[in-house]
Amino acid sequence: MIVLSTRTRLTWYALTIFLSSAFLLVFEIAAGRLLAPYIGVSLYTWTSIIGVILSGLSLGNWLGGEWADRGGGEKAAGIALVLGAGSGFLLLVLLKLVSPLLQQSQMDLLTASFIYVLVLFFIPAVLLGIVTPLLTTLALALDTRTGRIVGRMHALAALGSIMGTFVTGYWLVQYFGTRNVIIGTSAALLFLSLPFLVTVRTRVAVFLVLFSLVSLGTSFLSGAVGNPCQRESNYYCIRVIDQPGIYPDGKARAMILDHLVHGINHDTEDWMLIAPYTHLMDELILYHTGKTANSGLHFFFAGGGSYSQPRATRALYKDADVTISELDPVVTEVAEEHMFFRRRGMAVRHQDARLLLQAARTGSYDVIVGDVFHDVAIPYHLLTREYSQLVSSRLIAGGIYTMNIVDIWPDPQLVKSVFKTLAKDFRYVDIWMENVPTGTERVTYVLSATNKAAMPDILVAQRGFRRSWHRVTGPILDTGTPVADLPILTDDYVPVERLISPLLLTELGR
Repeated sequence: MIVLSTRTRLTWYALTIFLSSAFLLVFEIAAGRLLAPYIGVSLYTWTSIIGVILSGLSLGNWLGGEWADRGGGEKAAGIALVLGAGSGFLLLVLLKLVSPLLQQSQMDLLTASFIYVLVLFFIPAVLLGIVTPLLTTLALALDTRTGRIVGRMHALAALGSIMGTFVTGYWLVQYFGTRNVIIGTSAALLFLSLPFLVTVRTRVAVFLVLFSLVSLGTSFLSGAVGNPCQRESNYYCIRVIDQPGIYPDGKARAMILDHLVHGINHDTEDWMLIAPYTHLMDELILYHTGKTANSGLHFFFAGGGSYSQPRATRALYKDADVTISELDPVVTEVAEEHMFFRRRGMAVRHQDARLLLQAARTGSYDVIVGDVFHDVAIPYHLLTREYSQLVSSRLIAGGIYTMNIVDIWPDPQLVKSVFKTLAKDFRYVDIWMENVPTGTERVTYVLSATNKAAMPDILVAQRGFRRSWHRVTGPILDTGTPVADLPILTDDYVPVERLISPLLLTELGR
Protein backbone atom coordinates (compact mmCIF):
# COMPACT_ATOMS: atom_id res chain seq x y z
CA MET A 1 0.00 0.00 0.00
CA ILE A 2 1.33 3.45 -0.92
CA VAL A 3 1.89 5.71 2.12
CA LEU A 4 0.43 9.17 1.53
CA SER A 5 1.06 12.41 3.39
CA THR A 6 -1.69 13.78 5.61
CA ARG A 7 -2.34 16.65 3.22
CA THR A 8 -2.56 14.34 0.20
CA ARG A 9 -4.90 11.98 2.01
CA LEU A 10 -7.18 14.82 3.09
CA THR A 11 -7.27 16.09 -0.50
CA TRP A 12 -8.06 12.60 -1.72
CA TYR A 13 -10.96 12.28 0.76
CA ALA A 14 -12.26 15.72 -0.20
CA LEU A 15 -12.15 14.94 -3.93
CA THR A 16 -13.97 11.65 -3.38
CA ILE A 17 -16.74 13.36 -1.39
CA PHE A 18 -17.07 16.02 -4.10
CA LEU A 19 -17.26 13.49 -6.95
CA SER A 20 -19.51 10.95 -5.22
CA SER A 21 -21.98 13.73 -4.38
CA ALA A 22 -21.85 14.94 -8.00
CA PHE A 23 -22.45 11.42 -9.30
CA LEU A 24 -25.51 11.00 -7.07
CA LEU A 25 -27.04 14.17 -8.53
CA VAL A 26 -26.20 12.91 -12.03
CA PHE A 27 -28.38 9.91 -11.22
CA GLU A 28 -31.12 12.18 -9.83
CA ILE A 29 -31.32 14.48 -12.86
CA ALA A 30 -31.06 11.55 -15.26
CA ALA A 31 -33.93 9.86 -13.39
CA GLY A 32 -36.43 12.42 -14.68
CA ARG A 33 -35.48 11.78 -18.31
CA LEU A 34 -35.13 8.00 -17.82
CA LEU A 35 -38.65 7.68 -16.45
CA ALA A 36 -40.34 10.17 -18.79
CA PRO A 37 -41.31 7.58 -21.45
CA TYR A 38 -43.10 5.56 -18.76
CA ILE A 39 -44.75 8.12 -16.45
CA GLY A 40 -44.20 11.48 -18.12
CA VAL A 41 -42.72 14.50 -16.39
CA SER A 42 -44.87 16.11 -13.71
CA LEU A 43 -44.71 17.62 -10.25
CA TYR A 44 -45.54 14.15 -8.90
CA THR A 45 -42.65 12.55 -10.78
CA TRP A 46 -40.09 15.06 -9.51
CA THR A 47 -41.52 14.95 -5.99
CA SER A 48 -40.96 11.17 -5.98
CA ILE A 49 -37.44 11.48 -7.39
CA ILE A 50 -36.30 14.17 -4.96
CA GLY A 51 -38.04 12.62 -1.95
CA VAL A 52 -36.80 9.06 -2.50
CA ILE A 53 -33.22 10.09 -3.24
CA LEU A 54 -33.09 12.39 -0.20
CA SER A 55 -34.49 9.54 1.90
CA GLY A 56 -31.81 7.19 0.61
CA LEU A 57 -29.12 9.81 1.16
CA SER A 58 -30.29 10.37 4.74
CA LEU A 59 -30.21 6.65 5.50
CA GLY A 60 -26.79 6.38 3.87
CA ASN A 61 -25.46 9.25 5.97
CA TRP A 62 -26.67 7.53 9.13
CA LEU A 63 -25.20 4.16 8.09
CA GLY A 64 -21.92 5.82 7.12
CA GLY A 65 -21.62 7.43 10.53
CA GLU A 66 -22.38 4.15 12.29
CA TRP A 67 -19.87 2.29 10.10
CA ALA A 68 -17.20 4.89 10.86
CA ASP A 69 -17.76 4.53 14.63
CA ARG A 70 -17.44 0.77 14.29
CA GLY A 71 -14.01 1.03 12.67
CA GLY A 72 -14.89 1.48 9.03
CA GLY A 73 -11.91 2.78 7.09
CA GLU A 74 -10.85 3.47 3.55
CA LYS A 75 -11.76 -0.03 2.44
CA ALA A 76 -15.32 0.54 3.67
CA ALA A 77 -15.56 3.64 1.48
CA GLY A 78 -14.27 1.59 -1.45
CA ILE A 79 -16.90 -1.08 -0.85
CA ALA A 80 -19.68 1.52 -0.74
CA LEU A 81 -18.46 3.03 -4.02
CA VAL A 82 -18.18 -0.38 -5.70
CA LEU A 83 -21.69 -1.33 -4.62
CA GLY A 84 -22.95 2.10 -5.74
CA ALA A 85 -21.41 1.51 -9.15
CA GLY A 86 -22.97 -1.95 -9.35
CA SER A 87 -26.40 -0.59 -8.44
CA GLY A 88 -26.00 1.97 -11.21
CA PHE A 89 -25.27 -0.73 -13.79
CA LEU A 90 -28.21 -2.82 -12.54
CA LEU A 91 -30.53 0.19 -12.63
CA LEU A 92 -31.18 -0.16 -16.36
CA VAL A 93 -31.78 -3.89 -16.08
CA LEU A 94 -34.24 -3.32 -13.23
CA LEU A 95 -36.07 -0.74 -15.33
CA LYS A 96 -36.57 -3.32 -18.07
CA LEU A 97 -37.92 -5.83 -15.55
CA VAL A 98 -40.12 -3.46 -13.57
CA SER A 99 -41.63 -1.31 -16.34
CA PRO A 100 -43.84 -4.03 -17.92
CA LEU A 101 -45.30 -4.88 -14.51
CA LEU A 102 -46.07 -1.29 -13.62
CA GLN A 103 -47.35 -0.42 -17.10
CA GLN A 104 -49.84 -3.29 -16.90
CA SER A 105 -50.95 -2.38 -13.38
CA GLN A 106 -53.87 -0.14 -12.50
CA MET A 107 -51.75 2.14 -10.33
CA ASP A 108 -52.25 5.88 -10.36
CA LEU A 109 -49.46 8.20 -11.46
CA LEU A 110 -48.35 9.12 -7.93
CA THR A 111 -47.99 5.50 -6.80
CA ALA A 112 -46.31 4.38 -10.02
CA SER A 113 -43.84 7.28 -9.85
CA PHE A 114 -42.93 6.45 -6.28
CA ILE A 115 -42.41 2.74 -6.97
CA TYR A 116 -40.30 3.37 -10.08
CA VAL A 117 -37.97 5.69 -8.18
CA LEU A 118 -37.89 3.55 -5.05
CA VAL A 119 -36.90 0.41 -6.94
CA LEU A 120 -34.34 2.09 -9.17
CA PHE A 121 -32.71 4.89 -7.19
CA PHE A 122 -33.13 4.32 -3.44
CA ILE A 123 -30.24 1.85 -3.09
CA PRO A 124 -27.73 3.94 -5.11
CA ALA A 125 -28.64 6.94 -2.94
CA VAL A 126 -28.10 4.93 0.26
CA LEU A 127 -24.72 3.60 -0.90
CA LEU A 128 -23.39 6.95 -2.06
CA GLY A 129 -24.74 8.60 1.10
CA ILE A 130 -22.38 6.41 3.15
CA VAL A 131 -19.26 7.98 1.68
CA THR A 132 -19.38 11.53 3.09
CA PRO A 133 -19.73 10.77 6.84
CA LEU A 134 -17.27 7.88 6.58
CA LEU A 135 -14.52 9.91 4.93
CA THR A 136 -15.25 12.96 7.09
CA THR A 137 -14.66 10.83 10.18
CA LEU A 138 -11.39 9.52 8.73
CA ALA A 139 -10.33 13.09 7.94
CA LEU A 140 -11.01 14.16 11.52
CA ALA A 141 -8.50 11.56 12.70
CA LEU A 142 -5.85 13.31 10.57
CA ASP A 143 -6.64 16.94 11.44
CA THR A 144 -7.74 18.27 14.84
CA ARG A 145 -9.46 21.34 13.37
CA THR A 146 -12.89 19.78 13.67
CA GLY A 147 -14.98 22.71 12.47
CA ARG A 148 -12.78 23.32 9.46
CA ILE A 149 -12.82 19.68 8.35
CA VAL A 150 -16.56 19.17 8.85
CA GLY A 151 -17.43 22.48 7.17
CA ARG A 152 -15.11 21.80 4.22
CA MET A 153 -16.42 18.29 3.62
CA HIS A 154 -20.07 19.38 3.79
CA ALA A 155 -19.35 22.31 1.48
CA LEU A 156 -17.65 20.02 -1.03
CA ALA A 157 -20.56 17.59 -0.90
CA ALA A 158 -22.93 20.47 -1.64
CA LEU A 159 -20.69 21.86 -4.40
CA GLY A 160 -20.44 18.41 -5.95
CA SER A 161 -24.22 18.12 -5.94
CA ILE A 162 -24.51 21.51 -7.60
CA MET A 163 -21.97 20.60 -10.26
CA GLY A 164 -23.65 17.25 -10.94
CA THR A 165 -27.01 19.00 -11.35
CA PHE A 166 -25.84 21.65 -13.81
CA VAL A 167 -23.50 19.44 -15.84
CA THR A 168 -26.18 16.76 -16.28
CA GLY A 169 -29.06 19.11 -17.03
CA TYR A 170 -27.17 21.44 -19.36
CA TRP A 171 -24.74 19.12 -21.06
CA LEU A 172 -24.52 15.38 -20.38
CA VAL A 173 -28.06 14.23 -21.24
CA GLN A 174 -28.35 16.20 -24.45
CA TYR A 175 -24.94 15.15 -25.77
CA PHE A 176 -24.68 11.55 -24.56
CA GLY A 177 -28.22 10.33 -23.80
CA THR A 178 -29.61 9.18 -20.47
CA ARG A 179 -28.52 5.56 -20.60
CA ASN A 180 -24.97 6.41 -21.62
CA VAL A 181 -24.82 8.94 -18.78
CA ILE A 182 -25.93 6.32 -16.25
CA ILE A 183 -23.49 3.70 -17.55
CA GLY A 184 -20.65 6.24 -17.67
CA THR A 185 -21.38 7.46 -14.14
CA SER A 186 -21.43 3.89 -12.83
CA ALA A 187 -18.07 3.22 -14.50
CA ALA A 188 -16.65 6.43 -13.01
CA LEU A 189 -17.80 5.34 -9.54
CA LEU A 190 -16.04 2.03 -9.99
CA PHE A 191 -12.79 3.78 -10.96
CA LEU A 192 -13.21 6.13 -7.99
CA SER A 193 -13.36 3.13 -5.67
CA LEU A 194 -10.08 1.56 -6.84
CA PRO A 195 -7.65 3.57 -4.63
CA PHE A 196 -9.66 2.63 -1.54
CA LEU A 197 -9.38 -1.10 -2.12
CA VAL A 198 -6.26 -1.93 -0.20
CA THR A 199 -4.42 -4.65 -2.08
CA VAL A 200 -3.22 -4.62 -5.65
CA ARG A 201 -4.93 -7.97 -6.15
CA THR A 202 -8.25 -6.50 -5.09
CA ARG A 203 -7.81 -3.56 -7.43
CA VAL A 204 -7.02 -5.83 -10.35
CA ALA A 205 -10.08 -7.95 -9.59
CA VAL A 206 -12.33 -4.89 -9.46
CA PHE A 207 -10.84 -3.57 -12.69
CA LEU A 208 -11.54 -6.89 -14.41
CA VAL A 209 -15.11 -6.79 -13.15
CA LEU A 210 -15.40 -3.26 -14.54
CA PHE A 211 -13.99 -4.30 -17.89
CA SER A 212 -16.42 -7.20 -18.07
CA LEU A 213 -19.40 -5.06 -17.12
CA VAL A 214 -18.59 -2.40 -19.69
CA SER A 215 -17.90 -4.98 -22.41
CA LEU A 216 -21.04 -6.95 -21.71
CA GLY A 217 -23.04 -3.82 -21.04
CA THR A 218 -22.51 -2.28 -24.47
CA SER A 219 -23.98 -5.36 -26.11
CA PHE A 220 -26.48 -6.54 -23.49
CA LEU A 221 -27.88 -3.21 -22.43
CA SER A 222 -28.50 -2.08 -25.98
CA GLY A 223 -30.74 -5.09 -26.51
CA ALA A 224 -32.08 -5.88 -23.06
CA VAL A 225 -32.77 -2.34 -21.97
CA GLY A 226 -32.63 -0.46 -25.25
CA ASN A 227 -33.35 3.22 -25.20
CA PRO A 228 -36.99 3.85 -26.18
CA CYS A 229 -35.99 7.33 -27.36
CA GLN A 230 -34.87 7.90 -30.93
CA ARG A 231 -33.70 11.36 -29.92
CA GLU A 232 -33.25 12.90 -26.48
CA SER A 233 -33.40 16.64 -26.02
CA ASN A 234 -33.39 19.02 -23.08
CA TYR A 235 -37.15 18.63 -22.93
CA TYR A 236 -38.31 15.29 -24.30
CA CYS A 237 -37.70 11.67 -25.12
CA ILE A 238 -38.74 11.71 -28.78
CA ARG A 239 -39.95 8.77 -30.87
CA VAL A 240 -41.57 8.46 -34.28
CA ILE A 241 -43.57 5.35 -35.17
CA ASP A 242 -45.48 4.29 -38.26
CA GLN A 243 -49.28 4.23 -38.02
CA PRO A 244 -50.50 1.76 -40.65
CA GLY A 245 -54.16 1.56 -41.59
CA ILE A 246 -55.18 5.06 -40.52
CA TYR A 247 -55.70 6.22 -44.09
CA PRO A 248 -56.03 3.93 -47.14
CA ASP A 249 -53.46 5.73 -49.31
CA GLY A 250 -49.91 6.62 -48.35
CA LYS A 251 -48.50 6.28 -44.87
CA ALA A 252 -48.84 8.05 -41.56
CA ARG A 253 -46.46 8.54 -38.65
CA ALA A 254 -46.98 9.50 -35.04
CA MET A 255 -44.63 11.57 -32.90
CA ILE A 256 -44.41 10.49 -29.26
CA LEU A 257 -43.05 13.00 -26.76
CA ASP A 258 -42.13 11.19 -23.54
CA HIS A 259 -45.10 8.82 -23.15
CA LEU A 260 -47.79 10.69 -25.09
CA VAL A 261 -48.67 10.65 -28.79
CA HIS A 262 -48.43 14.32 -29.72
CA GLY A 263 -49.64 14.15 -33.30
CA ILE A 264 -50.03 12.04 -36.46
CA ASN A 265 -49.09 13.22 -39.95
CA HIS A 266 -49.85 11.80 -43.39
CA ASP A 267 -46.92 11.70 -45.80
CA THR A 268 -48.55 13.44 -48.79
CA GLU A 269 -51.82 14.97 -47.55
CA ASP A 270 -50.59 18.00 -45.63
CA TRP A 271 -54.15 19.20 -45.00
CA MET A 272 -55.19 16.02 -43.22
CA LEU A 273 -55.74 16.37 -39.47
CA ILE A 274 -55.98 12.81 -38.21
CA ALA A 275 -56.34 13.45 -34.47
CA PRO A 276 -59.96 14.47 -33.71
CA TYR A 277 -58.99 17.35 -31.41
CA THR A 278 -56.72 18.98 -34.01
CA HIS A 279 -59.45 18.54 -36.62
CA LEU A 280 -61.92 20.19 -34.23
CA MET A 281 -59.63 23.17 -33.65
CA ASP A 282 -59.36 23.69 -37.40
CA GLU A 283 -63.13 23.41 -37.87
CA LEU A 284 -63.68 25.99 -35.13
CA ILE A 285 -61.37 28.36 -36.96
CA LEU A 286 -63.08 27.64 -40.31
CA TYR A 287 -66.55 28.24 -38.87
CA HIS A 288 -65.42 31.39 -37.10
CA THR A 289 -63.64 33.01 -40.04
CA GLY A 290 -66.09 31.83 -42.69
CA LYS A 291 -65.40 30.09 -45.98
CA THR A 292 -64.95 33.32 -47.87
CA ALA A 293 -62.42 34.86 -45.50
CA ASN A 294 -59.72 32.21 -45.48
CA SER A 295 -57.00 34.14 -47.26
CA GLY A 296 -54.39 36.35 -45.66
CA LEU A 297 -55.07 35.22 -42.10
CA HIS A 298 -52.37 35.57 -39.44
CA PHE A 299 -51.90 32.50 -37.23
CA PHE A 300 -49.87 32.05 -34.06
CA PHE A 301 -49.29 28.50 -32.78
CA ALA A 302 -48.13 28.02 -29.20
CA GLY A 303 -46.48 24.62 -29.59
CA GLY A 304 -45.17 22.85 -32.67
CA GLY A 305 -44.57 19.22 -31.77
CA SER A 306 -45.53 17.11 -34.77
CA TYR A 307 -46.49 20.35 -36.55
CA SER A 308 -49.78 18.79 -37.70
CA GLN A 309 -51.83 21.97 -37.36
CA PRO A 310 -49.33 24.49 -38.81
CA ARG A 311 -48.72 22.07 -41.71
CA ALA A 312 -52.45 21.79 -42.40
CA THR A 313 -52.92 25.54 -42.06
CA ARG A 314 -50.43 26.24 -44.83
CA ALA A 315 -52.28 23.76 -47.05
CA LEU A 316 -55.81 24.93 -46.24
CA TYR A 317 -55.56 28.69 -45.87
CA LYS A 318 -54.41 30.68 -48.88
CA ASP A 319 -51.52 33.04 -48.18
CA ALA A 320 -51.72 32.38 -44.45
CA ASP A 321 -49.03 33.99 -42.32
CA VAL A 322 -47.96 31.32 -39.79
CA THR A 323 -45.76 31.83 -36.72
CA ILE A 324 -44.95 28.85 -34.49
CA SER A 325 -43.46 28.88 -31.01
CA GLU A 326 -41.73 25.55 -30.27
CA LEU A 327 -39.34 25.51 -27.33
CA ASP A 328 -37.44 22.42 -28.41
CA PRO A 329 -35.34 22.71 -31.59
CA VAL A 330 -34.78 18.94 -31.58
CA VAL A 331 -38.54 18.39 -31.90
CA THR A 332 -38.50 20.61 -34.99
CA GLU A 333 -35.57 18.68 -36.45
CA VAL A 334 -37.35 15.36 -35.92
CA ALA A 335 -40.58 16.73 -37.45
CA GLU A 336 -38.64 17.82 -40.55
CA GLU A 337 -36.71 14.56 -40.83
CA HIS A 338 -39.48 12.06 -40.07
CA MET A 339 -42.90 13.75 -39.86
CA PHE A 340 -43.09 15.18 -43.42
CA PHE A 341 -42.96 18.76 -42.12
CA ARG A 342 -41.50 21.51 -44.31
CA ARG A 343 -41.20 24.90 -42.70
CA ARG A 344 -41.32 26.72 -46.04
CA GLY A 345 -43.48 29.81 -45.67
CA MET A 346 -43.65 29.52 -41.86
CA ALA A 347 -41.75 31.31 -39.12
CA VAL A 348 -40.56 28.80 -36.51
CA ARG A 349 -39.28 30.38 -33.30
CA HIS A 350 -37.59 28.27 -30.64
CA GLN A 351 -38.75 30.50 -27.82
CA ASP A 352 -41.44 30.51 -25.14
CA ALA A 353 -44.87 31.39 -26.54
CA ARG A 354 -45.63 33.95 -23.87
CA LEU A 355 -42.39 35.83 -24.54
CA LEU A 356 -43.07 35.85 -28.28
CA LEU A 357 -46.58 37.18 -27.80
CA GLN A 358 -45.31 39.87 -25.44
CA ALA A 359 -42.94 41.01 -28.18
CA ALA A 360 -45.74 41.10 -30.80
CA ARG A 361 -47.85 44.14 -31.58
CA THR A 362 -51.43 44.55 -30.37
CA GLY A 363 -53.89 42.97 -32.80
CA SER A 364 -51.20 40.97 -34.64
CA TYR A 365 -53.15 37.75 -35.16
CA ASP A 366 -56.50 36.52 -36.42
CA VAL A 367 -56.04 33.13 -34.78
CA ILE A 368 -54.00 31.94 -31.76
CA VAL A 369 -53.81 28.19 -31.14
CA GLY A 370 -52.58 26.65 -27.88
CA ASP A 371 -51.30 23.09 -28.31
CA VAL A 372 -48.66 22.89 -25.58
CA PHE A 373 -50.50 21.00 -22.87
CA HIS A 374 -48.70 17.70 -22.62
CA ASP A 375 -51.16 15.83 -20.38
CA VAL A 376 -49.40 15.68 -16.97
CA ALA A 377 -46.75 18.27 -17.92
CA ILE A 378 -48.64 21.54 -18.20
CA PRO A 379 -46.90 24.91 -18.69
CA TYR A 380 -48.72 26.81 -15.95
CA HIS A 381 -47.83 30.28 -17.21
CA LEU A 382 -49.92 29.64 -20.35
CA LEU A 383 -53.10 29.09 -18.33
CA THR A 384 -53.28 32.24 -16.23
CA ARG A 385 -55.37 35.41 -16.35
CA GLU A 386 -52.26 37.37 -17.27
CA TYR A 387 -51.70 35.13 -20.30
CA SER A 388 -55.38 35.30 -21.22
CA GLN A 389 -55.16 39.10 -21.24
CA LEU A 390 -52.05 38.90 -23.41
CA VAL A 391 -53.75 36.57 -25.91
CA SER A 392 -56.82 38.81 -26.05
CA SER A 393 -54.70 41.89 -26.74
CA ARG A 394 -52.72 40.20 -29.52
CA LEU A 395 -55.84 39.05 -31.37
CA ILE A 396 -57.72 41.31 -33.76
CA ALA A 397 -61.15 42.45 -32.55
CA GLY A 398 -62.87 39.42 -34.10
CA GLY A 399 -60.09 36.91 -33.53
CA ILE A 400 -60.35 33.43 -32.01
CA TYR A 401 -58.26 31.53 -29.47
CA THR A 402 -58.42 27.72 -29.32
CA MET A 403 -56.61 25.35 -26.96
CA ASN A 404 -56.72 21.73 -25.84
CA ILE A 405 -56.45 20.29 -22.33
CA VAL A 406 -56.48 16.69 -21.11
CA ASP A 407 -58.74 16.26 -18.08
CA ILE A 408 -61.27 13.84 -16.64
CA TRP A 409 -64.96 13.39 -17.44
CA PRO A 410 -67.49 14.25 -16.04
CA ASP A 411 -66.09 16.86 -13.61
CA PRO A 412 -62.99 18.40 -15.27
CA GLN A 413 -62.00 20.95 -12.62
CA LEU A 414 -58.96 22.26 -14.50
CA VAL A 415 -61.05 22.81 -17.64
CA LYS A 416 -63.63 24.68 -15.58
CA SER A 417 -60.99 26.90 -14.00
CA VAL A 418 -59.49 27.66 -17.40
CA PHE A 419 -62.99 28.48 -18.68
CA LYS A 420 -63.56 30.80 -15.71
CA THR A 421 -60.21 32.48 -16.34
CA LEU A 422 -60.78 32.99 -20.07
CA ALA A 423 -64.29 34.32 -19.44
CA LYS A 424 -62.76 37.38 -17.79
CA ASP A 425 -61.33 38.48 -21.14
CA PHE A 426 -63.55 36.85 -23.78
CA ARG A 427 -67.31 37.16 -24.22
CA TYR A 428 -67.86 33.73 -25.76
CA VAL A 429 -65.93 30.84 -24.17
CA ASP A 430 -66.95 27.27 -24.96
CA ILE A 431 -65.88 23.71 -24.15
CA TRP A 432 -65.97 21.07 -26.90
CA MET A 433 -65.66 17.31 -27.22
CA GLU A 434 -66.35 14.70 -29.86
CA ASN A 435 -68.31 12.08 -27.96
CA VAL A 436 -69.92 12.31 -24.55
CA PRO A 437 -68.64 9.37 -22.46
CA THR A 438 -71.00 7.12 -20.56
CA GLY A 439 -68.67 6.77 -17.57
CA THR A 440 -65.55 8.23 -16.02
CA GLU A 441 -62.95 8.74 -18.75
CA ARG A 442 -59.84 10.67 -19.70
CA VAL A 443 -60.81 13.22 -22.36
CA THR A 444 -59.01 15.71 -24.59
CA TYR A 445 -61.13 18.85 -24.35
CA VAL A 446 -60.93 21.79 -26.73
CA LEU A 447 -61.77 25.32 -25.56
CA SER A 448 -62.60 28.22 -27.86
CA ALA A 449 -62.64 31.88 -26.88
CA THR A 450 -63.71 34.88 -28.93
CA ASN A 451 -65.50 38.21 -28.70
CA LYS A 452 -67.10 37.91 -32.14
CA ALA A 453 -70.11 35.60 -31.95
CA ALA A 454 -71.53 32.52 -30.26
CA MET A 455 -70.80 29.05 -31.63
CA PRO A 456 -73.41 26.42 -32.62
CA ASP A 457 -74.34 23.56 -30.30
CA ILE A 458 -73.05 20.98 -32.79
CA LEU A 459 -70.17 21.55 -35.17
CA VAL A 460 -70.13 19.30 -38.23
CA ALA A 461 -66.84 18.91 -40.12
CA GLN A 462 -66.81 20.79 -43.41
CA ARG A 463 -63.67 19.04 -44.67
CA GLY A 464 -61.56 16.01 -43.91
CA PHE A 465 -62.95 13.09 -41.94
CA ARG A 466 -66.70 12.92 -41.35
CA ARG A 467 -66.93 14.01 -37.74
CA SER A 468 -69.03 16.20 -35.49
CA TRP A 469 -68.44 17.72 -32.08
CA HIS A 470 -70.65 18.89 -29.23
CA ARG A 471 -70.52 22.19 -27.40
CA VAL A 472 -70.73 20.88 -23.83
CA THR A 473 -70.13 24.13 -21.97
CA GLY A 474 -73.45 24.17 -20.11
CA PRO A 475 -73.54 20.50 -19.07
CA ILE A 476 -69.96 20.58 -17.81
CA LEU A 477 -70.38 23.80 -15.84
CA ASP A 478 -73.59 22.48 -14.27
CA THR A 479 -72.10 19.12 -13.24
CA GLY A 480 -69.91 18.30 -10.25
CA THR A 481 -67.82 21.00 -8.59
CA PRO A 482 -69.53 24.41 -8.81
CA VAL A 483 -67.57 26.88 -10.92
CA ALA A 484 -67.90 29.43 -8.12
CA ASP A 485 -65.77 27.15 -5.90
CA LEU A 486 -62.93 26.97 -8.44
CA PRO A 487 -60.18 29.58 -8.72
CA ILE A 488 -59.39 32.02 -11.47
CA LEU A 489 -55.84 31.06 -12.42
CA THR A 490 -53.19 33.75 -11.97
CA ASP A 491 -49.42 33.88 -12.17
CA ASP A 492 -49.35 33.77 -8.36
CA TYR A 493 -51.82 30.90 -8.01
CA VAL A 494 -52.05 28.03 -10.51
CA PRO A 495 -52.98 24.88 -8.52
CA VAL A 496 -52.95 22.62 -11.59
CA GLU A 497 -52.03 19.40 -9.76
CA ARG A 498 -54.87 19.86 -7.27
CA LEU A 499 -57.39 20.60 -10.01
CA ILE A 500 -56.35 17.67 -12.16
CA SER A 501 -55.80 15.24 -9.26
CA PRO A 502 -58.98 13.21 -10.04
CA LEU A 503 -57.19 12.28 -13.27
CA LEU A 504 -53.62 11.98 -12.04
CA LEU A 505 -54.43 9.99 -8.92
CA THR A 506 -56.28 7.24 -10.78
CA GLU A 507 -55.23 4.75 -13.42
CA LEU A 508 -56.67 7.16 -16.03
CA GLY A 509 -53.66 9.43 -15.47
CA ARG A 510 -51.42 6.86 -17.13
